[in-house]
Amino acid sequence: MAFISNGTTILDNGAFDVALGGLVLLSEQTASSSANVQFTSGIDSTYPIYKFEWINAHPGTNDVEYHVNFSSDGGSNYNVTKTSTAFDAEHNENDSYADLSYNTAMDLAQSTGEQQIGRACSSNADSSENGFLFLFNPSSTTFVKHYICTNSENHVAPREANFFIAGYCNTTSAVNAVRFKFSSGNIDSGTFKLYGIKDS
Repeated sequence: MAFISNGTTILDNGAFDVALGGLVLLSEQTASSSANVQFTSGIDSTYPIYKFEWINAHPGTNDVEYHVNFSSDGGSNYNVTKTSTAFDAEHNENDSYADLSYNTAMDLAQSTGEQQIGRACSSNADSSENGFLFLFNPSSTTFVKHYICTNSENHVAPREANFFIAGYCNTTSAVNAVRFKFSSGNIDSGTFKLYGIKDS
């Protein structure tokens, strides 16, 4: 079985055509009672798109927000001006609550503060954050830097909370560092990966 688009076979027996571009793993970090996780190298003009993944990012403190922020000075300061939009879908384990809504508490309007990508993560032993963020053309000195994020959270309710965030770093300076952290306490554990995505 094959998936064909405009005469080109994209998927055939489970294998993507590598000529269409691919992920290149650039670095991987494992958190262990870490105040934050920073990627301060490898984000440059080599690739047009960068993808960040977090797998089982577990907070040391209960009921905490999960944040990302960006830097234009190699990680000395995470204060790039951002404008963004956010919505979430939620569903309680006991089926008592379900919601799909725009989330004004998580959007930003020309803010240098943290971009919230998770709202109230539980610190239960089996709880974590899992998701990904795409950062587009971060080395451009012409355009702002767009990002798109999806995050799945074990909410304290307890419930599944799925967050969808998109925005841009409103700067024509290159963005060259990215930081992930909880609003309070450490990242007890978790795997964080950075990929470059080829355009051809």
